[in-house]
Amino acid sequence: MELAAPTWVSLTTAAAWLATFAVLLLFGCYLHRQRYNRPPGPRPWPIIGNLNLIGPLPHRSIHALSKKYGPIMQVWFGPSPVVVGSSAEMAEAFLKTHDATIADRPKFAAGKYITYNYSNITWSQYGPYWRQARKIFLTELFSAKRLESYESIRKEEVKAMLKDVYESANRSIVLKHHFFVLSLNAMSRIVLGKKYTGKSENVVVSSEEFNKMVEELFLLSGVLNIGDFIPWLKFVDLQGYVKRMKELSKKLDKLVEHVLDEHEERRKGVEDYVAKDMVDVLLQFSEDPTLEVKLERNGVKALILDLLAGGTDTSTITIEWAICELLRKPKILKKAREEVDRVIGRERWIEEQDIPNLPYINAILKETMRLHPVVPMLVPRLAKDDFKVGGYDIPKGTQVLVNVWSIGRDPSVWNNPNEFEPERFIGKTIDVKGHNFEFLPLGAGRRMCPGYPLGLKLIQVSLANFLHGFDWKLPENMKEEELDMEEIFGLSTPKKLPLEIIVQPRLSPHMYSF
Repeated sequence: MELAAPTWVSLTTAAAWLATFAVLLLFGCYLHRQRYNRPPGPRPWPIIGNLNLIGPLPHRSIHALSKKYGPIMQVWFGPSPVVVGSSAEMAEAFLKTHDATIADRPKFAAGKYITYNYSNITWSQYGPYWRQARKIFLTELFSAKRLESYESIRKEEVKAMLKDVYESANRSIVLKHHFFVLSLNAMSRIVLGKKYTGKSENVVVSSEEFNKMVEELFLLSGVLNIGDFIPWLKFVDLQGYVKRMKELSKKLDKLVEHVLDEHEERRKGVEDYVAKDMVDVLLQFSEDPTLEVKLERNGVKALILDLLAGGTDTSTITIEWAICELLRKPKILKKAREEVDRVIGRERWIEEQDIPNLPYINAILKETMRLHPVVPMLVPRLAKDDFKVGGYDIPKGTQVLVNVWSIGRDPSVWNNPNEFEPERFIGKTIDVKGHNFEFLPLGAGRRMCPGYPLGLKLIQVSLANFLHGFDWKLPENMKEEELDMEEIFGLSTPKKLPLEIIVQPRLSPHMYSF
């Protein structure tokens, strides 16, 4: 017992010093905050900031807060300030007026562990490497000529999906599985040159396994990882997200290394080798001595994952939400089929060149993306300099979010914003290219997704043909209003419970003989 007194004294002294340090830290933060005229927002708690106000669906939590504090507000994720824009005007200010100022990305754990230390398009820092990678995507991988050259692949894979669904007619099917396989097979052939996933013995992973990997990738890329916002808790990995990121990275790396090994073997000793797929193009750039920034092997792998994962998950999610909404609105579904029957007839399938002649189908897709944007809060940006917006000061180092989910439900822009009404897009010039700030399903500005033209083509033609070729109904006499519409938050926002439907052919039997 003689040692007890000194121990308690030392503990008391340590506690006093800790309390003093905490008070000084909070006072310092308070003074720092007072230097700026910051946007309104909820009062932060010590240490955690406003994280206590963010639920399992952050875009909805942020939406509720913005209704109270306005179209521009500031919240604190731990000690990190986060400014949120929730109106078309604020989106334009951030993504057009101040686009260059906030073109950087925060260094989150997902970018470090999943994308080879921020080597992909999404998470790379704004600078020479990112500009070079974006240029490769826009001028080489997604040029109009190259996209056109892949049309036959998209056509073949859509037919394969339709045949697969036809063989499952009158049985309950999990819809997303069919569209994920379609997207994955098309993207594998376009990006990798062949299918590396599937059911045969020669594939590296099964389609089901890769589906889980992609879902995990998008989930972990969008989670609120405590260590990203409270730096001194990074090493703890309280939520276990970093551990999952590392495990996922190993699985993805195994697949991409196999792909690269095969491509490099194929190119060995061949002079004037002609690129056959996107991996070949990236490998050629990795050997180009004239590049401003050398494209290393990890960079090639990161960009491959960008192409492969980004083109599969987003397409599948959008189509599933579209079909959910159509099942809930039989009159809209009937009107869409009447348009297809009138324009296309019942003796042929829909081709990509038919899409511009189907305005109601296009309106359905736009309305789906308005209500269910794949990325409800655009990937966070980071201010590299101080700037002003809406009369408020935004200091350097502030994270900036644009809540496109809120913008799509803004009653000052959209009549009946919570209702699925494709007619609102008929006769309008609103598109997905980032020029209309009231409708930004794919973002805008420098950081807009460069691969959207390819994904959009696949979504349009596959949804149109699925609608054209089959009647749908919910299983077990389920009513439309009973359809579950819950979602899961990540970088993308898929349906929580996969949609199950029963399909029946609506065309002549010979139409399904591919």
